[in-house]
Amino acid sequence: MDGAELLELAMRTAAGLPAVTHEHPFGPEYEVFKVVGKVFLLVTEAPGEAVVTLKCEPEHGTALQQRYAEVVPGRYLDKRHWSSIRAGGAVTRELVDELVRNSYELVVAGLPRARRPTGARPSSGGPGEG
Repeated sequence: MDGAELLELAMRTAAGLPAVTHEHPFGPEYEVFKVVGKVFLLVTEAPGEAVVTLKCEPEHGTALQQRYAEVVPGRYLDKRHWSSIRAGGAVTRELVDELVRNSYELVVAGLPRARRPTGARPSSGGPGEG
């Protein structure tokens, strides 16, 4: 998967989830996706490399970073709770889709029940380890 495919897939997956907003608070080169005002996905090509940054349980992020050379500690955010994915290598479309959904679910799980979007489900843990 090349960089354009990575970014397009992550943004399409995020946009299809309940109660998601798409913003550019850091400039036009940074695509930010939020659920109920909380960031769950940051997509950018700055500085010249396609990168998807998403929320991840710390132990799952570490496992993914050990398994995939393209998964690194999160750029721009808390490196314990966020991971960044670069294009290429062993990263599959299925993995990216699963990680975006898991990031969304982690953020939703942290919201008060009354603020959780209808149709959203809480996270069941980390994907991509099997």
